[in-house]
Amino acid sequence: MNTTELQRIKQRYNIVGNCDGLNHALDVALQVASTDLSVLIVGESGVGKEIIPHIIHDNSPRRREKYFAINCGSIPEGTIDSELFGHEKGAYTGAIGESNGYFGVADKGTIFLDEVGELPLATQARLLRVLETGEYIRVGGQEIRKTNVRIVAATNVNMRKAISEGKFREDLYYRLNTIPIQIPPLRNRGNDIVLLFRLFAMQMAEKYHLPKITLTEPAKEILLKYKWPGNVRQLKNITEQMSVLSEKREIDVDTLGKFIPQDEESTQLATIKGNGNHSYESEREILYKILYELRGNVTDLRRDLNNMRKQLNDAQKLNVAVDYPNNISQQQTTNYPVAHSSSYPIVPSNMSNNAAEAAVAEEVTEPQSLNLNDIGRHLVETALNRNNGNRKKAAQELGISDRTLYRRIKQYGLEK
Repeated sequence: MNTTELQRIKQRYNIVGNCDGLNHALDVALQVASTDLSVLIVGESGVGKEIIPHIIHDNSPRRREKYFAINCGSIPEGTIDSELFGHEKGAYTGAIGESNGYFGVADKGTIFLDEVGELPLATQARLLRVLETGEYIRVGGQEIRKTNVRIVAATNVNMRKAISEGKFREDLYYRLNTIPIQIPPLRNRGNDIVLLFRLFAMQMAEKYHLPKITLTEPAKEILLKYKWPGNVRQLKNITEQMSVLSEKREIDVDTLGKFIPQDEESTQLATIKGNGNHSYESEREILYKILYELRGNVTDLRRDLNNMRKQLNDAQKLNVAVDYPNNISQQQTTNYPVAHSSSYPIVPSNMSNNAAEAAVAEEVTEPQSLNLNDIGRHLVETALNRNNGNRKKAAQELGISDRTLYRRIKQYGLEK
């Protein structure tokens, strides 16, 4: 997009800022406006996600049709299906008439679903059908209805985390996320913070006929370093508070400190993680847990073997070589836990003491490699062999999901 077109859009929608992230979001919105592709706007609360759907609708072939903005988090779960898809007369208590719902009224128009991550799972299934086929059924009805609606969604929820926790359908996420648009948080917009402050201060001065407030250079530095957890919405509120309550028209550091929260968590910049980077914290915790349990098993095994070796030495000293096999068999039956073939080594009775010790030492030696990939591969192979290749049972034994196990099998080259 050329600079002239970008400035025209900013002036039309009163958008202030020149950071690359904001310009890219506006560029993508204009490029996708002429299509009917679904758009998912992602960003923290208060960054101004609601502007993008207006830009898309106003620059699309549907601009003369209806536009509805719906906050999915504000509609009760029991009535949201009726609000979106309509209902028949008598479908539930209080349904004294028919309702077309937003998808019926907005036919050929655009619907903006804000906070789409808050939708109930049952409603998500209905929405997925509308996206795939354009069909829906009213609550309490049986007739299949058609609608031609362009859907733009927005959320401040970590969608991948919601999917892994079973709170959001993965298939719906990919249908909504055809064109993703990321709105940068205010703390990453640099000098845009000062520009927005001047805009809000000027608006307050014009609206309430107040002297315009300004910032000293040290106060500007404080604004730029602040975390802004509430983003643009918080900046506007603080500017309005200072415009009305501050006696000074030139805001210095001391005056600014009275309006900005001073807790350490809010005044420090947060660490920003790159988008699309998968976190392996859960898998790492599982492997650490397994390694800890295996180490405990090896320790117990070493202790039991040492006891058996001590009993062996005592028997030889007492010259009970004739009855030795029977005595050892009775002692193992009465004094020691039953040894499974996969857990305890079997020492032949005709093996010398030195050879037995060498065999025991070889059996309990811990693996030299502590590489998580090697250990993970070994654990997956062991689980699959123990369950005769049944992946579902192997995943349950490892304490991970089927999908994670399939990914590990492919990663380690264990596919057959």
